Amino acid sequence: MDLSSFPRRRYTHGATPIEFLPHFTKALASAEGGPKIWIKRDDQLGLTPGGNKTRKLEFLVADALAHGCDTLVTCGAPQSNHCRITLSAALKEGLKCRFVIEERVPGSYDERASGNNFLFQLMGVEQITLVPGGSDMHAEMEKVRQELEANGRKGYVIPGGGSNALGGLGYVACAQELQQQLFEMDLQIDRV
Repeated sequence: MDLSSFPRRRYTHGATPIEFLPHFTKALASAEGGPKIWIKRDDQLGLTPGGNKTRKLEFLVADALAHGCDTLVTCGAPQSNHCRITLSAALKEGLKCRFVIEERVPGSYDERASGNNFLFQLMGVEQITLVPGGSDMHAEMEKVRQELEANGRKGYVIPGGGSNALGGLGYVACAQELQQQLFEMDLQIDRV
């Protein structure tokens, strides 16, 4: 697939490495042998601090910029890695970012909590809208987008996890990257 027709932002310098895991391989070895285990180190992808959602955001954020948006709107659970990485992309691009957080256990959300909540505040999330578990997250994000529009701004809604067809192009790019690396390493992989 030719991805060059889609706008894309790059948040990682080069391909993430493929590494052999000798200890894991040894742990899985049996009398008949066992698989040799390799890992693609997508934990080294750019943004704070990496993870496969970065691949989706390369296409989604590029689309937001192409449409002249000034704010990214996304959703997740209280400690959402996707939200953290989306906020990181927004900062890199000079955009604002708002979250819709689904409080799945009533009364459990604490904006001063450690982990990603701490990073949300440290990196400067513009606003967090808290909704009860089971809410229609798309509808809740659309409300935030409409509020932005009413104030003369332009929001771009990114579904939870960046999971839509455009975001899925990140995995197409990953498969192409992996294919090239395996060729260059002269490495045969039976299963991914």
